[in-house]
Amino acid sequence: MKTDIILAGVGGQGILSIAAVIGAAALNNRLYIKQAEVHGMSQRGGAVYSHLRLSSRPVASDLIPFGKAGVILSVEPMEALRYLPYLTPDGWVVSNTQPFVNIDNYPDVATVTAELQALPRRVLLDADALAAGCGNAKASNMVMLGAAIPFLGISLQDMKNAVYAVFAHKNIEVAQVNAKALEAGFEKAVQQQ
Repeated sequence: MKTDIILAGVGGQGILSIAAVIGAAALNNRLYIKQAEVHGMSQRGGAVYSHLRLSSRPVASDLIPFGKAGVILSVEPMEALRYLPYLTPDGWVVSNTQPFVNIDNYPDVATVTAELQALPRRVLLDADALAAGCGNAKASNMVMLGAAIPFLGISLQDMKNAVYAVFAHKNIEVAQVNAKALEAGFEKAVQQQ
């Protein structure tokens, strides 16, 4: 098993929490994991991305070469497009459809959406609305992680266990809302395949 993942978004959208949950689930599955984070201007809403590599065998490098990522998991649609050069020809893009418009020259949202829709293997969903429906709009990152589960090689149950492990220290309600958001994203992804 080998999965190379680009996590993408904007500072404050929970990219590092996604990486923590995947990492916990991977370790519980006795997988090797390497991660390289690039924070960018995360404190000011700038682009944030992370390379995450999972494998049943030791991983030599934490950086994913162009054309080798099996999954781009993005909580912001323009950021999904930014990292397409990393995607394998048969890779999947899993992206939120709701933009985080933080710059004056943000591209036309309809154009961004059309480019994502044109991709042959993609799961696109309104993670913000799904997270709000689960009880916390801030859980949109877990919605997106749930939508990526079918492509990561780790089961929904193992990811849910990892969500509880990562978030339970805050309180059980936070963990429960995040687990519910994870399931909502997973269900939407299954419907789109």
